[in-house]
Amino acid sequence: MDKLTPNPGWSPRISMPKTPPNPSPSDLAFINRQLRQRLSTLTREASHNEEVLKRFHDRELTLLATESLPQLLSCLADGMKSSFDLPTIQLVLHDPDHELRHLLLHSGIEPDSLSDIRFVDEISSFSPRHARYKAPWLGAYVEQDHAILFPNAAALKSIAILPMIRRSKLVGFIGLGSHDPNRFTRHHASDFLNRLATISAICLENTANREHLVIAGLTDPLTGLHNRRYLERRLEEEVTRALRYRHPLSCLFIDADHFKQINDRHGHGAGDSVLRELALRVRECLRLSDIATRFGGEEFTLLLPQTDATEALNLAERIRHRIQDKPIAIHGGESVAVTVSIGVSALRPDSDSSTQQIGERLLGDADSALYESKESGRNRVQLATTPACQKTTPP
Repeated sequence: MDKLTPNPGWSPRISMPKTPPNPSPSDLAFINRQLRQRLSTLTREASHNEEVLKRFHDRELTLLATESLPQLLSCLADGMKSSFDLPTIQLVLHDPDHELRHLLLHSGIEPDSLSDIRFVDEISSFSPRHARYKAPWLGAYVEQDHAILFPNAAALKSIAILPMIRRSKLVGFIGLGSHDPNRFTRHHASDFLNRLATISAICLENTANREHLVIAGLTDPLTGLHNRRYLERRLEEEVTRALRYRHPLSCLFIDADHFKQINDRHGHGAGDSVLRELALRVRECLRLSDIATRFGGEEFTLLLPQTDATEALNLAERIRHRIQDKPIAIHGGESVAVTVSIGVSALRPDSDSSTQQIGERLLGDADSALYESKESGRNRVQLATTPACQKTTPP
């Protein structure tokens, strides 16, 4: 019997078989057997539907308990696949402004790495036929009709397509795929599936809103970069990941040269304009996986996952040139020439130190290198002097 969808034929009423006017003992025995068989069938169906209801209820509680977007997406994909014993789960999410993708990147997750989840700019263009669905569709898998929702389908026989609707708008699909041709059919009830899709849509909206609130507390309002609190939160995560997978990790400390003179001569409004432009030019040089923060004042810190010291030095030089080569416009049509000094450090694994200590040393090395850069004349890049990284003076 189906493990996911309830039997739509279940009813608490038992239809009585017709009894002849003068039943014989054999008639009564036959009727009795029929009644026992029907009662047994109804009991099994009631037990099955109760089990299905409990499974859906547990899944809904898990969804409602999620506190972050990555956790929710994992629950919708991997969690549902495991809970309902299905070989394939596919999520298609409407993301016209790349909001969900940006939130994932903010959490350090590449959206393209989520193999069971696709983000589309316009769901009606992605699949016009399925965009019209207002209720779950259950039936046989037909490649020419359903391959767009199940791109990596392997021997699927039956599927369920659950439209996620929130505030009368389609926000995505949950696609359930099975190798059993009788797992999802048009004869199965879809009430539980419809409820699950609705709760999923609500949870998606709620977790996205919660992520925005979290980001607001971890973002520098002037530059739009992450703030120091966020850096502290991500530093240990990135160090742990780098040590576990033996990937390089580098850090850049960037400081605007003679920034106080800009404030003194042109006012703090001009200083704010310079900081915003510096942040923009720095960000233009980075990959999506790089982490840029305003450390404080006119100082910026970058964490560069999977980047060794040589690559970090090259990036630092690109940033330095990008800032130096073009003056920054300020109020009144004026512009100011700005240069930066940059300190570079690379991760130094140490079996005798904790992850926190290794992370703090990574920042400390970059900060010390920045100080050396300032002492050596500014507008230059300096690699930290460590046992693993020898001092370098870039051209």
